[in-house]
Amino acid sequence: MSEPVAGRGAAVRRVLAVIPARGGSKGVPAKNLAPVGGVPLVARAVRECLAGRLVTDVVVSTDDQAIATAAREAGAEVVLRPAAIAGDTATSEAAVLHALDAHEALHGAPVDVVLLVQCTSPFLTRADVDGVAAAVVEDGADTAVTVAAFHGFVWRDGDTPDAGGTGVNHDKAHRPRRQDRPQDLLETGAAYAMDAAGFRAHRHRFFGRTDLVRTDPARVLEIDDPHDLARARALAPLHDAARPGALPTRADVDAVVLDFDGTQTDDRVWIDQDGHETVAVHRGDGLGIAALRRAGLTPLILSTEVNPVVAARARKLRVPVLHGIDRKDLALKQWCEEQGVAPERVLYVGNDVNDLPCFALVGWPVAVASAHDAVRGAARAVTTVAGGSGAVREIAGWLLGPSLDAS
Repeated sequence: MSEPVAGRGAAVRRVLAVIPARGGSKGVPAKNLAPVGGVPLVARAVRECLAGRLVTDVVVSTDDQAIATAAREAGAEVVLRPAAIAGDTATSEAAVLHALDAHEALHGAPVDVVLLVQCTSPFLTRADVDGVAAAVVEDGADTAVTVAAFHGFVWRDGDTPDAGGTGVNHDKAHRPRRQDRPQDLLETGAAYAMDAAGFRAHRHRFFGRTDLVRTDPARVLEIDDPHDLARARALAPLHDAARPGALPTRADVDAVVLDFDGTQTDDRVWIDQDGHETVAVHRGDGLGIAALRRAGLTPLILSTEVNPVVAARARKLRVPVLHGIDRKDLALKQWCEEQGVAPERVLYVGNDVNDLPCFALVGWPVAVASAHDAVRGAARAVTTVAGGSGAVREIAGWLLGPSLDAS
């Protein structure tokens, strides 16, 4: 347990964040383990809660062992949820109450403020978590919820088929300009905070005074179906790029493993009349690889193609190569064992779906900007330039910073 935090009206306040994450999702199977930006949804939520200023403890409530493992690896405590409150009709409040009781029984210390944090909101931030917590801990609210500015006109079907649609937040006969309308706020579903004693008494997330904590409307997304997940994966490179620690540094990585076609090339091949293949590579990538090697990073080129072009490029760069590989992930795992490199400290760069098994193995899966959508969505970071246009040089810049230009 972390140290409790000081709050208004009390010497210390213990703040518990509870993340409900059951295993039985119908719309998206294994939803809470689905990677967005290369990180499982449950781990993304744990990460932001742990980074918060006011949260002292983080618990994931689940009925699924795989989710429990991912939560522990991300740094959370796990409370296994009984079947009675793990079905489709179970409420989030029931899971939070159970986790609250279990946490207090385990640690023998009362919780002052409890948070409900939804890992199905992939772009939750530590500022959101701190915002709802501060509303209760520091500002005297009983409850708090994240909201975002909403400017849309809401409609509802009429009571009868002949009635037509009716306006909910507006009179359809009067269409005022945005600046002349009251500001509507949309509940984001990302984070809630409750005074723990009041939550136990009311058994609901809203009671007493509820403070509204504004968040960025661009980050509002709840994953309920596969289309939502696809949108989240497409948006992750944009949103995650602004997050502290979004890009790897030299301290995070011991080895850099590079796909070849589509990563060091633009995926095009020229074939002459004799069947000889030619590709174009970027000189900047060669400079970047040389700098990585001088910095003590272990390099490897890994390709499914049996191609003399790949071998020739590897010789020129003085980088070992494994090519003609059917199962790149198995080859990579064996290589890591032989080199004594922990997979979680490997940065792997790829562009197509055959790279996804390697992405699941390493700590830093990276996609080039021209990669397949599924690959970019599973990546932890995405370059700004395409394969064959200096993407490897860009990655070397992430890892080495100003020292790359000085080398």
